[in-house]
Amino acid sequence: MGCLVSTPQDTAGGNRKRQGNVGEVAVFVPGFRIPKPVDFSQPLGDSLSKSLVERLSALRTRVVVMAAQEAPTASKSRKRTATQHGGSTVSDLQQALEDYLPVLLGLLKEGSNLQCMVHFIWVNQEDEAEETALPNAWYEVLSVLHLMAMLSLSQANMLLLPKTAADGYQPKVSEAESRRMSIDIFLRAAGYLDCALKHVFPKLSPDLRRDLPVDLAEGALRSLSLQALGQGVEIQLGMAIDSVKATLAVKRRLACEMVKYWQQAQENVMRLPLTNGWGEKHKLFVKWKHIEAKAAAYYYHGLILDEGNTEKSHGIAVAALQAAEEFLKESKKVSDTFNKSPPISRNPPLWGTMKYLSEKIPKDTSSKVRINRDLYTSEKIMETAPALPDFALALKPDDYQLPPVDPSWNDHETAKAQPVASQHTPGRM
Repeated sequence: MGCLVSTPQDTAGGNRKRQGNVGEVAVFVPGFRIPKPVDFSQPLGDSLSKSLVERLSALRTRVVVMAAQEAPTASKSRKRTATQHGGSTVSDLQQALEDYLPVLLGLLKEGSNLQCMVHFIWVNQEDEAEETALPNAWYEVLSVLHLMAMLSLSQANMLLLPKTAADGYQPKVSEAESRRMSIDIFLRAAGYLDCALKHVFPKLSPDLRRDLPVDLAEGALRSLSLQALGQGVEIQLGMAIDSVKATLAVKRRLACEMVKYWQQAQENVMRLPLTNGWGEKHKLFVKWKHIEAKAAAYYYHGLILDEGNTEKSHGIAVAALQAAEEFLKESKKVSDTFNKSPPISRNPPLWGTMKYLSEKIPKDTSSKVRINRDLYTSEKIMETAPALPDFALALKPDDYQLPPVDPSWNDHETAKAQPVASQHTPGRM
């Protein structure tokens, strides 16, 4: 792409925000990447109007200031956030990013030589390097989309954490409405990441991709997108459990789809060199949710198999239910390991899908095992769990598109067309 690429820097000063405790976690939010100030005037002063340089600087400075304030606490449980000052600071930062992106994209207009003029600097969280500075505006776009996705996951986390009057919080929407809203937010987060993978990554040279921090690696973005979809299906399953109209077949399908999302998320995240605290915690979260999803899928698969009228179907059903119980026990162990891994976290009180399954799986498994062992000898009960049905994945990311370039760039093009432009001397990038 014709751009020089800086290598990640490991700053001795320790700019990374290290958290000791992130509170209750319903949705895991990897450590936020935080932008550092950059000077637009020096590299762009001779190429852009003063007003456009000042607008770029003002919009990005707003993001820098707000991100520095918000990031250390965004992944913590803050049940009062939505009522402070009439709105959420997470939403405010999201808006600041949405305002900045159309103006930033002007640096990438076709035929522009501005793409590689500014070194954009971001503090990493999951990468061993403290920060990464790259002279490419596509890197900045990728970083902005990543932060927009992380803010969405943070919003979903706040929506899904249980709220009580003792917290001093008076919910404006019901728990059911919060769950429905969270699905939309998960799809939005996946949409930002899907856009980054489809429309930004192809613009990056192989050299630039190699210099990206692990936070922005292709596998990291894919895993996060699949995580968002997996948690969206978990909410759908919880809503199906609460619905008298939802059949066992519907619940099994949702649970099996959830397994596939988490399995693919785990395959992507396990390939990444996530070695620091945030990275290890990220891997543990995906592993925990994958195992938890398998518990749900085997439970509903076992119930459906048990509806058969043959000795074989009852034996397979028992094996599936026993597998569900073992996965449930294992998921609780991995959950404990996840919470103890720094930054320390804790599970909210059981709710939704897992509250129901934590009660039903042991009870139904014990009942079915006892009944079927009365009917058949234990030797005839299968010891190996049956394969789960394979369903096509239904939940898809939102179709997010990069916004059009801000109209302020039209004024810049008009200024360039004036006679003074004939005095321009071509320069090298």
